[in-house]
Amino acid sequence: MDEVLRRSAAHMLTPDINDPLLSDDALHHLNRVLRLRGGESVTVTNGNGEWRHCLWTGTGLEIAGEIHHEPAREDLEISVAIPKGDRLEWMVQKLVELGVDRIRLLTSERSVVRWDDERAAKQLDRLRRVAESAIEQSRRIWGCEIVGPTAAREVLPTVPIAEPGGRDITTDDRVIAIGPEGGWTTEEVQCASEAISISRQVLRVETAAIAAATLMAAQR
Repeated sequence: MDEVLRRSAAHMLTPDINDPLLSDDALHHLNRVLRLRGGESVTVTNGNGEWRHCLWTGTGLEIAGEIHHEPAREDLEISVAIPKGDRLEWMVQKLVELGVDRIRLLTSERSVVRWDDERAAKQLDRLRRVAESAIEQSRRIWGCEIVGPTAAREVLPTVPIAEPGGRDITTDDRVIAIGPEGGWTTEEVQCASEAISISRQVLRVETAAIAAATLMAAQR
């Protein structure tokens, strides 16, 4: 990671890094929460592989460096059955920090959590805000897409599942599907393209997702 990026007092998402305007919430965060002083270093990114150095003026940002480009890499995706409670937000935060590019939420045969359309829209909006915060905290240059909920049966024919007894992960693996607390049904296992083993132990949904992301990121 570039030294300027790593050492900046804050890292912020903004739609246009040529004119880095910040939302009222972002300005409040820099001014009142982080209590930045005029002249402190702030980096900004558009979430599309570009970032640049700016300086905090006390009321906004002043451009202080050229645009830097980070080469694109193959996307990493975690498809995962929705875990219960606040474990979902925590999982999304950690997956973003680990460099996952897409999180696809699944509903499977044994899923406990199921959302109607209205609740799904609200939950996705909330999770995207969690992801944006994690992008800023971890100094990411690329965004993270959060999609779904999708029926597991729609993706399993083309996506390997995490399942004991499966093969080891390889450098070719870019997506893994994680089942619910009760595990995949026999029919879902048979429907899946193949199985990958990520642990000898039985893991909670969010732990399995993080383990799979860590293994894929290490192979990247």
